Amino acid sequence: MISFPFPKMKKNPVEVNLTSMTEFILLGFSDYPNLQMFLFIIFYFVYVIILMGNGIIVLVTRLDQALQTPMYFFLSNFSFLEVCFVSATLPRMLTNLWTQKRSISLFACATQMSFVLMLGNVECLLLTVMAYDRYIAICNPLHYPLIMNHKVCVQLVAACWITGILVEIGQTCQIFSLPYCGSNQINHFFCDIPPLLSLACGDTFLNEMLVFIVAMLFVMIPFLLILGSYSKIISTILRLPSATGRTKAFSTCSSHVIIVAMFFGSAIITYLQPKAKHSSKTDKFLSLFYTIVTPMFNPMIYTLRNKDVMIALRKLLPWGAWVAQCQFSSV
Repeated sequence: MISFPFPKMKKNPVEVNLTSMTEFILLGFSDYPNLQMFLFIIFYFVYVIILMGNGIIVLVTRLDQALQTPMYFFLSNFSFLEVCFVSATLPRMLTNLWTQKRSISLFACATQMSFVLMLGNVECLLLTVMAYDRYIAICNPLHYPLIMNHKVCVQLVAACWITGILVEIGQTCQIFSLPYCGSNQINHFFCDIPPLLSLACGDTFLNEMLVFIVAMLFVMIPFLLILGSYSKIISTILRLPSATGRTKAFSTCSSHVIIVAMFFGSAIITYLQPKAKHSSKTDKFLSLFYTIVTPMFNPMIYTLRNKDVMIALRKLLPWGAWVAQCQFSSV
């Protein structure tokens, strides 16, 4: 029998890269090799401050009977969310700074991105709910206890979590179903969509459109709803006859506006600008705002400047007065 030699099929180099792409390298702040230990110390203390500050808020709002109101219920959930949000990025970044081992497995990268996006979406929705709560309290105070009862508050928070989780699980699966070839270096301190899309092979237009749609639904629309709520609130406050009432109402809402501006401003620029305009340094700087700076200032801006919370701290914790005074004076 005559046998014909068949030429061996050569592997496509793209296929080779696809099969061997099992991990990524998070470059983080490797651009500053002489500052690695300094950055570790800074971010370590920032992480401790975030955990302590937000943890105290959760504890105090749960235990003090005077703070069992819808506003503090939402603040307690927001502080818990901030602890989860920052814990999705900072521990990995601290490990990378300490060990200088920047590799992250494909599964770990997908898990981190899923949690960051999921918790970020929940935060956008929860900030919108908090703006709605302030709108009802100031613009419709007589019906406030009826509208914002405990059952409604629990349902609103649950809806935020369920919606954010379901959407981002689907988006993460879609992003990581892309073929990745060539470089496996992510020029960021955590796994995020823009740097990952820049590493993907082939046409990513549909993926970019999905990112844009999700960003519009979870970032831009909530931001516009919050702006609408506060425009109504401001117009109502300006009509109050008492100057004391106007001052109290403004002080209640101003802290929320600061957090909203910091969080949504950086997120909108990061996820809604065109791919061609993305800069790795700019993305890392903006990401610091919505992943680290906002959770750090949340306790100082939101509640520890609040007289009710400071009174609750003094009652519940033996060192509460000292903490409240330190946080108040540091702002």
